[in-house]
Amino acid sequence: MKNNLPNLALAILRIGASLMLLTHGIPKIEHLFADTVSFPDPLGVGATTSLTLAIIGEVIAPIFILVGFRTKLAAILSMITMLVAVLIHHSSDPFETKEKALLFALIFFVIFLAGPGKYSIDKR
Repeated sequence: MKNNLPNLALAILRIGASLMLLTHGIPKIEHLFADTVSFPDPLGVGATTSLTLAIIGEVIAPIFILVGFRTKLAAILSMITMLVAVLIHHSSDPFETKEKALLFALIFFVIFLAGPGKYSIDKR
């Protein structure tokens, strides 16, 4: 009998991290439809574009990761979003402020390296 614990661990990591990141991303959707978009612009591409990119990295990509569809690509998008938060947006903040985004970046990097595991759409 084959040991499925690594696949179960990957599923738990994928689902848990995605659900937690969604709690940060979903509230941003409301800002996108506001009369005036007020959002940090760390890349200098405009507040609306920055917000849209954040929503892709914190809502769209985590949904893909959650179900295990195009997992590696989605993990890269979420990881990049978190690295922008750590390295650019919060660059001058204390470590405690950066820590959560850094942990998310690390988790999504591991998911990128390991893949989604067998309990995913990618493996069906």
